[in-house]
Amino acid sequence: GFYANLLLTQTPEHILTQTNNKTEILCELKKEHTGVYWYRWSQERQHFEFLVFSNTLGKTTYGTNVGQDKFSVHAARSHSSYSLHISHLHPSDNGTYYCSVSQSSQLLLGSGTQLSVADALPLPPKTTQTPVSKKPVPWIIKSKAASKKGLCSPLVWIPLAAGVLLLLLCLVPTAHRLYRLRRRLWLRTH
Repeated sequence: GFYANLLLTQTPEHILTQTNNKTEILCELKKEHTGVYWYRWSQERQHFEFLVFSNTLGKTTYGTNVGQDKFSVHAARSHSSYSLHISHLHPSDNGTYYCSVSQSSQLLLGSGTQLSVADALPLPPKTTQTPVSKKPVPWIIKSKAASKKGLCSPLVWIPLAAGVLLLLLCLVPTAHRLYRLRRRLWLRTH
């Protein structure tokens, strides 16, 4: 079985980059191990794929159909951290990457790094623009929505102001009626 745990620290959480770039994912280990496995989860293909295993002696084993020119693992001298280098990036490399160690017949997984590769990174709209791949868009929308949650947001103060205005409009005739009623009573008694 697979288990997420605190013995592995994986950074960064998200990578957004362009086609043909290269990137690096770091995995820090807090316990004795024989080596580190790297996996990729593809949301599109609903597939968990073994990429590469690197043992403490520096020997590397690749998964089937995994390009050795694309993936390489670098270990720190102390073997307390490993980094996965991915080059010649392409939108087909999109997915969540996990570092993992084997412990008592279980695979312990890192927290995962979501990689999004786009032909063109989102830019402020100018004239015509090449369409951006589907992955980074929800992330952008989320961050915009998060910034609108402040107290001064029009989403908050417009309905609030309308409510207060409506309340005042309802109170004016009532106050006027009460005033006339009090005056009539006052005139009657005096």
